[in-house]
Amino acid sequence: MSDLKNRTALVTGASKGIGAHLASALAAAGAAVVVNYRTDAAGAQRVVDDIVAAGGQALAVQGDVGQRADVEAMFTAARNAFGPVDILVNNAAVVAFAPLSALTEEDFHRQVDTNVLGPLLTMQAFAAQDDLGRSASIVNISTAGTSTHPPFSSVYVATKSALNSATRVAARELAPRGVRVNAVAPSASDTDGTRAMGFPGSPAAEAAVAEIPLGRLGVPEDYGQVVAFLASDAARWITGEVLFVSGGQR
Repeated sequence: MSDLKNRTALVTGASKGIGAHLASALAAAGAAVVVNYRTDAAGAQRVVDDIVAAGGQALAVQGDVGQRADVEAMFTAARNAFGPVDILVNNAAVVAFAPLSALTEEDFHRQVDTNVLGPLLTMQAFAAQDDLGRSASIVNISTAGTSTHPPFSSVYVATKSALNSATRVAARELAPRGVRVNAVAPSASDTDGTRAMGFPGSPAAEAAVAEIPLGRLGVPEDYGQVVAFLASDAARWITGEVLFVSGGQR
C-alpha cells in the first residue's frame, strides 16, 4: 500500500467509474481527497460518504475543468479544506465514438476542452501553488487507444495523444521544482460510462478483448493502486512516463 498520509489529492471527474475508484484508492492510502464533478453532485457525494465511512477525509467540489474560473475555485476549496494540493489526478474526460464522417465542430471542441484544455488548466493551477512540497505529483489518465487506434475514435484518441505529449513536456518543465508528472493508459474497460454507451457485451467490446492478452476488459479496480503508487514517494524516480495499465493491450 502506498503511503499518502498528510497529502491532499484532487481527482477530476471522480463522481463515478474509474475516477471514483481512484479517489477511494488515494483516500485508502491516507490522502485527503477532493472529489471533483461537473454535473453529478449525488454521485460525488456518494464517493465522499464512502470515503468518510471508511475513516478517510473527502470533499465534493463542483467545477468544469475546461473553465479557468472553475479550476481556480476548485483549488481554493481544496486549500481551504485540507491545505495545498500535493497530488493532482486528471481523470475528467469526454468520450465520444463516431465515424469521421459524423464529426462536428461541437463534438471536437467538447472533447478538446475537457480532455486537453482541462488538464492544462489544472496543471497550471497546480504549479501556481507557491508552497508545493518536494513530493508533489501529477497523474494524467490517458488511454491505450493512443497505441491501438480503434475505429471511430479519431477525436478522443487525438486528445489523449496530446495529453501524453503534454505529460512529457510538463514533466521536464516542472522537474526543477520536484514535481513529477506521469500518465496512466487504461485498456478498454467496463465502467459506468462505457455501460451507458452499451459497450460491454457489444461486438466492439469482444473485438477489444481479443486484443487484450490477459483476456478481459479492464475494471476501475485495476487502476487505483497504480495511480496511488505513482503519486507516492515510492515512485520518486519516475517522471515523464506513460504507463500502459492495459492487460497487455498495445
